[in-house]
Amino acid sequence: MKRLFKGGTVVSGDGMRKVDLLIKGEKILAVGENLEFQDAEIVDVSGKLLFPGFIDAHTHMALEVCNTITADKFDTGTKAELAGGTTCIIDYATQYKGESLRQGLDNWHKKADGNSSCDYAFHLAVTDWNEEISRELEEIVGKETMSFKLYMTYDTMVDDEAMYEILSRLKELGGIAGVHCENNGIIQARLNEVERKKGNKKDVSDYPWTRPKEAEAEAVHRLLSIAKCVDTPVIIVHLSTAAGYREVLRAREQGQTVYVETCPQYLVMDEEKYSLPAEEARHYMIAPPLRRKKNQEILWQALKEGRIQTIATDHCSFTKEQKMAGAEDFSKTPCGMPGAEERPALIWEFGVNGGKITPEQMCTYLSENPAKLYHLYPWKGALIPGADADIVVWDPKAEWTISAEDHQSACDYSPMEGTKIRGRAEQVYLRGTLAAENGKILVENAGTYVRHGAE
Repeated sequence: MKRLFKGGTVVSGDGMRKVDLLIKGEKILAVGENLEFQDAEIVDVSGKLLFPGFIDAHTHMALEVCNTITADKFDTGTKAELAGGTTCIIDYATQYKGESLRQGLDNWHKKADGNSSCDYAFHLAVTDWNEEISRELEEIVGKETMSFKLYMTYDTMVDDEAMYEILSRLKELGGIAGVHCENNGIIQARLNEVERKKGNKKDVSDYPWTRPKEAEAEAVHRLLSIAKCVDTPVIIVHLSTAAGYREVLRAREQGQTVYVETCPQYLVMDEEKYSLPAEEARHYMIAPPLRRKKNQEILWQALKEGRIQTIATDHCSFTKEQKMAGAEDFSKTPCGMPGAEERPALIWEFGVNGGKITPEQMCTYLSENPAKLYHLYPWKGALIPGADADIVVWDPKAEWTISAEDHQSACDYSPMEGTKIRGRAEQVYLRGTLAAENGKILVENAGTYVRHGAE
């Protein structure tokens, strides 16, 4: 089937052009002015912007954690992504202690294959490291995925010695690691301190104090010191603080290559949420936590200057009931929030409409850069001949309100409930097929797995 999009403005990181877009089957055939093609269905997109399908490079679907499993599995989670304009996610598969890397990936394939409504790839979280895993890494990097996740806190964390060895091995093989940077010792010591002083950990307003900005900044500094010794690039995931950002700038001044990801929650919400009544405050418990509002200005400025590379969701959803696991002890609350569907709209409303970034930059952070960083480019992340026909028809004038009642996520609340938005994904095409329209899913389970190895 052939479709010819006429009258719209195609957005890329380099600019906006009022050109036509021709697709045939699953691919983009041509981009240019006054295109004509016999038997093509004409799609009138006058007044609309055409973005490459957005890529969410940080999601946790069907994640088993805190004695529960996330509310969104791959079925509902990818519907939420698609409804908002995201046509490809990169989810965190996890190799747990005692497993091979292949076992970790196979477990995630069982969760995702046949259940995804947008395309999907995997990062692989490495939690167990030994010589056998090191040998296995060569095949995984070459043929499956070139991107990995390392934790500096939680029971999945790796110590500094393993961090050095893993980064060294990835450097040899052409892979890269994204790292969750928080100092585990500071977190545990402060949790114990709350317990000693108060006799319990019921007060959610204590939560951000247990994960201070210094815990992020120290871990960023330590990671970058290790990466400098290895002489390899790394990715800081979900950067939340100005303090952590300053550590990145210092390393870059010394010649290091450091990629940075942040998330909408750190751009539009702040730690005042933890002062709400405890039952509601737990809904906003994420890690790293929401920060003081002054950090938002620094992160937005970094985006304006092109010093942050990607904006992802860290979508990790739990229902109100699941969050109640922390009713007597906030440290037992499963940390995470939904955000898959809202990400493009929030970045448009608070970023583009707010004058903080341009539409071209939004395209860079939500499409182009994640595609390039994770070896999905040029078939993802660009509206160019030969690329997948993943197209978001964006209506900049559509007015609507975010509400859990209307979203696709299985989570029964929205952190941004009642937020008024001007601009939305009117139509979302997944490899040439109209799969979502104005937040409604038209085609389910059409997502395919995308390998992004180093070869």
